[in-house]
Amino acid sequence: MTVKRMPHFLDMDDERLYELDNARYVILGVPYDGTSTFVKGADKGPQAILDASDSLELYDIQYQYEGWLAGIHTDHHDYDLQTPETMVDSVYRRMKHFMEMGKRPILLGGEHSVSVGAIRAMAESYPDLTVLQIDAHADLRDSYHDSPYNHACVMRRAQEVAKVVQIGIRNVCSEELPNVVPENIFYAHLIHNREDWMEKALGRLSDNIYITVDLDGFDPSILPATGTPLPGGLQWYPTLAFLEKVFKNKNVVGFDVVELCPQEDNKVSDVLAATLVYKMLTMWEMNR
Repeated sequence: MTVKRMPHFLDMDDERLYELDNARYVILGVPYDGTSTFVKGADKGPQAILDASDSLELYDIQYQYEGWLAGIHTDHHDYDLQTPETMVDSVYRRMKHFMEMGKRPILLGGEHSVSVGAIRAMAESYPDLTVLQIDAHADLRDSYHDSPYNHACVMRRAQEVAKVVQIGIRNVCSEELPNVVPENIFYAHLIHNREDWMEKALGRLSDNIYITVDLDGFDPSILPATGTPLPGGLQWYPTLAFLEKVFKNKNVVGFDVVELCPQEDNKVSDVLAATLVYKMLTMWEMNR
């Protein structure tokens, strides 16, 4: 079966707003799945998000806003995916390219290791950067399967260049514990059915924020299609409520959505991921 390749994020009414010169936002898709260790297929995630975005309405009824009017260019760059190291460097250089153009970058994975290059690029431009991580896993190993760029090491690499605040975590191994910063980690079982944690987490952030969303941060009841699902995850509206606070009170400089592992017979997760990307873009634009 031939898979349709959709060239753009969203089915926008004005084709001029797809053009780079007319776009405030750039979508970068990195179809990499080189270090994943359970369910494979995250390399198909970026295309699945693009395809699912075709089903979204351009007007957001929740926010009564049309974020697409700011222009959204979808970049189809060929990344060097031969090794984790070449991939990270390739993403870093592409992110720098668009940042220097004054664009607002949105990265789609692929597995979580694609975030490393983006975080490095951001940290160079924003020395006080905080990386806000939504995830099921701490990802704080120094190395895993003989690679410091494994998807299980992403936030350890982020800690080397920025402050990290972690939300929704429910899986930490013993070797990661020395790298956990207790005041900067908000475990899922401790924030379940509560809202007071949101202000506490907001207080742990610096002014400039890069957001990385591993989709397994959501509960598998609403997003089953990810490579390492875990029960007890975040729900839709509380997560949006927290993100709204972040975009309203902080300077978000970029974000990524990663670890969608699409299922052939169930598109619910694809649509949730695409909706999340557009919701976050809309929040960003509203608070510009």
